[in-house]
Amino acid sequence: MRNAIIISCGAYAPQRVIPNRYFDDLLGEDVSTWLEENVQIFERRWCSNEESTADLAEQAAKQALERAELGAEALDLIILATDTPEYISPSTAAVLQHRLGAKNAGTFDVNTACAGFVTALDIGAKYIRADEQYKNVLVIGAYAMSKYLNLADKKTVTLFADGAGAVVLQAQETDNRGFLASELISKGEYNGWMGIYAGGAAKPTDAEVLSAHEHQLKFVKKFPKELNPEIWTQMALNLCNRTDTRPEEVERFFITQININAIYETLDRLDISKEKGHTIMHHYGYTGSACIPMAFNDAWEKGLLKKNDLVLFIGSGGGLAFASAAFRL
Repeated sequence: MRNAIIISCGAYAPQRVIPNRYFDDLLGEDVSTWLEENVQIFERRWCSNEESTADLAEQAAKQALERAELGAEALDLIILATDTPEYISPSTAAVLQHRLGAKNAGTFDVNTACAGFVTALDIGAKYIRADEQYKNVLVIGAYAMSKYLNLADKKTVTLFADGAGAVVLQAQETDNRGFLASELISKGEYNGWMGIYAGGAAKPTDAEVLSAHEHQLKFVKKFPKELNPEIWTQMALNLCNRTDTRPEEVERFFITQININAIYETLDRLDISKEKGHTIMHHYGYTGSACIPMAFNDAWEKGLLKKNDLVLFIGSGGGLAFASAAFRL
């Protein structure tokens, strides 16, 4: 069967390191202790004034292409997941296509907030399975949320960071490797609880909007603590049921990296060792749609993944949007 195989990966984070003590000084109180004890974030990376989402995506994409031993002209499609786009229009994927010289690739962006990469991975795999003209698909999660942070808002400014991760999907004839199953879930009733609520058609940015900080990321309401672990657990079980496997057969879980305790609770519910939940937020902060491919890249670079390993990707983000996918490497 023709299937989509992950043949390479890449990642990039800005050079500017922001340690927790930066926020102690900025906010005039000890936030380091809470960050380290409760979410295990010790530092993060923010873009320089000259960097933006397309810059991060470009670096991750180039690394993934180099590792795949592919020239950019071999790409048939570029799918870029972000909710911090280069522009409202045109797409960031179009900007990237031009920079890479991927003259044969179609492009589009996906915005399911922090579930974006897994959503894009699902789409890319199905393009390959459905249409034989798509042989090499570049899938990227990119995030430059530091551009949208209110530096006086303790709830957001200490958590969010910047980065990008990429994978190359390739069409191959195989009996048991590659894309296996996926699932998308939305809880649209939460759409007003967290987001960037200005800059679009509902609230074009003007002086009043700027003064209200509605052009920046806001937590409007606190989400139920159990929401992510419950849905992540069910999505993992659904993927295992559909692939005729058990959770203990999964080699690594790559889950949205906003709260390490939610990841651990999910693995506890699945009766799985915490070591199988690969995390990177400790030194990169919360990188939204980039966090899952960045974690995958980190595990790949550390030699923790090998051919035929079963891995699950589970993402969630504003909307609320949830996406999951099972791959055998």
